[in-house]
Amino acid sequence: MCSLARPSGRTLLTLAASAGTLALARYFRSETTDPLPAALPGTRESVADQQVGSISYYASPEGSGRPLLLIHSINAAGSAYETRPLYLHYRETRPVYALDLPGFGFSERSRRRYTPRLMAEAIHAVTAQIRARHGGDAVDAMAISLSCAYLAKACLARPADYATLGLISPTGFDGRLSGEGPPDGHRGRDIVRGLLDRPLVGPALFGALASRVSIRFFLEKTFGATKIDEGLLDYAYATAHQPGAEHAPYCFIAGHLFPTDSTLLYDRLRLPVWMIHGQRGDFVDYRLAPRFADRRNWRIDTVPTGALPQFERLRAVTACYDSFLGAIRLPPRQG
Repeated sequence: MCSLARPSGRTLLTLAASAGTLALARYFRSETTDPLPAALPGTRESVADQQVGSISYYASPEGSGRPLLLIHSINAAGSAYETRPLYLHYRETRPVYALDLPGFGFSERSRRRYTPRLMAEAIHAVTAQIRARHGGDAVDAMAISLSCAYLAKACLARPADYATLGLISPTGFDGRLSGEGPPDGHRGRDIVRGLLDRPLVGPALFGALASRVSIRFFLEKTFGATKIDEGLLDYAYATAHQPGAEHAPYCFIAGHLFPTDSTLLYDRLRLPVWMIHGQRGDFVDYRLAPRFADRRNWRIDTVPTGALPQFERLRAVTACYDSFLGAIRLPPRQG
């Protein structure tokens, strides 16, 4: 006759935790949405890169003048929708493009390690395609938050690709994520990513992060107010519930997408740089900004908004940016 030993208290706790995690994972996994709609008007195009995979971007190339490339931030539900106010505004007067970085939107969301180098390579691939379409012209490029460091990295590697850089609420100017460490490094912890990659733990955590309640909570912290952009919330929820949506956020949570040298990257920029940031919410530490404010190639503006000022004060943001562009002299068009 078989006998079963009485499970220990630790075993019971482990079993209870496992059951709870499984239930949570199943609960959030059941929150599915329809196929992802386009975040922006215009055409949705793609470029295949051997290192990066398939990269999707939105194109509205009909205007005249120097093309503008817009790059969204990195979070659990990032996408080109974050650039929507700027994209809609500038497509009326100039060629404008907005990419979905690897792991987000319509770009490849495969299970792999996402790093600053991978993101910079994606920017290279899309920028090269834009330049080829516009007679080899250098582009104006603008990024948001953590992606500002990727853009700076891409610019330093291929300076001829860029006429100017725009940085909206960039990371790397604060006391916590400023980066003066080893070049081309990241802050990733493989043990954390490995834990998230497990069948139960990762899906449960990501499901919780990708819930409407959680997305609204983090957007309110980003905006620094309870009033947020509801369209951004809806799209963030939709994009976070697509197949493979968890892989890049796992690397974000584990630190692999945070450069070790972001501040040093900005320090090496020699082309015209425009920076703007808000004064409200959780992202207002710009203690290193004075280090750049007096440089001839930098202009720094502030607005009384959260960290996504383009959704709150679009006219003020574009007025500052247009003033920046109007005050600089750039080489004549090639060819």
